[in-house]
Amino acid sequence: MTEPSEAAETAAGFVALIGAPNAGKSTLLNALVGAKVSIVSRKVQTTRTQVRGIAMVDGTQIVFVDTPGIFQPKRRLDRAMVESAWGGAGDADLVALLVDARRADEPETLAILDGLKDVRQPKVLILNKVDTIDKPLLIGIAARLNERARFDATFMIAALTGYGVRDMAAWLAKRMPKGPWLYPEDQISDAPLRFLASEITREKLFERLHDELPYRSTVETETWETRKDGSVKINQTIFVEREGQRKIVLGEGGATIKAIGSAARKEIAEAAETKVHLFLFVKVRENWSDDPERYREMGLTFPKG
Repeated sequence: MTEPSEAAETAAGFVALIGAPNAGKSTLLNALVGAKVSIVSRKVQTTRTQVRGIAMVDGTQIVFVDTPGIFQPKRRLDRAMVESAWGGAGDADLVALLVDARRADEPETLAILDGLKDVRQPKVLILNKVDTIDKPLLIGIAARLNERARFDATFMIAALTGYGVRDMAAWLAKRMPKGPWLYPEDQISDAPLRFLASEITREKLFERLHDELPYRSTVETETWETRKDGSVKINQTIFVEREGQRKIVLGEGGATIKAIGSAARKEIAEAAETKVHLFLFVKVRENWSDDPERYREMGLTFPKG
C-alpha cells in the first residue's frame, strides 16, 4: 500500500446516499467502490443499517454511506431503519439524494424532498436509471425536483451500467474537505467481515425466497474460526419468528437451506479471500424484531414505544 507524501494535499470526507427503497443506492455504492459491499435485491428495504463503502477518486478518499431506504414506517424495525437513514444524512459532509427517474413524482420521493429542508449539509440530486426514460422528459423531472429542494448540482446516471458515475464521483471528490485519508488506501469498507458474511447470506435468502419471509428473518454470524490451513469455519444462525417460517427456509429435505448456503459460501469466500466452511442453522425466535439485542447486532438504535 502506498501512502500519500507529506507534500501532497489530500482530502477525505463522507457522502450519505439517501433515497426511497429500491432507488438503486446499493447498486451505486458497489459501482463506486468497485466491489460488493452492500446487498442488492429487487425487493425493497433490503439495506437495514448504514453500510460504508470507501472509494479513491483522483487522490481523494470518499466514504459513501449507503443508508436504508426512507419510507413511511409501519413497524418498529421500519422506524429504526428510517431513523438510521436520516442520521446518516445528518453526519455526512455532503448528502446525495438518489431518485429512480421513473418514480420521481411518487409520494415517497416527494416526502424525502420535504425532509431535506431540515438538512443543513450541501445536497446533490442524482437521477438514476436515466437509460429507461427519454431525455426530454428527464429535463422536466430534474426541474421539478430542484423546485422542491435546493441542490448544488444534478447528475443523471445509470448505476447498473456505470453511465455517468465516474463524472459524478469526480465532482464529489472536489468537494471533500482537505485533510488526511480516514482509512488505508486499499480498504473498501469499514464493515467487519463477520457483518459482510451475514449480509451476504441474508441476500441469498432474499434471492431464494419470494414471499414476505425475508422481512421476518435476520442472519447473525455466531462464530468465525480460522483453521491451521488458513481456511475459515463460519457458523451462522438464521432467526425467524415462527416454526412455519423455519420449515420454509429449510425446504423439503433441506434443499432450500443447502442452496442458500452454497451460494453464500462462494461469495463469502471471495470477500474473505480464503476457503470457507459455512454452516447454517435456522432457529425460531418469536418477536425477534422487538428484541433490543437484535437491533444492536444489526447496528440500529432500538426505537422505544
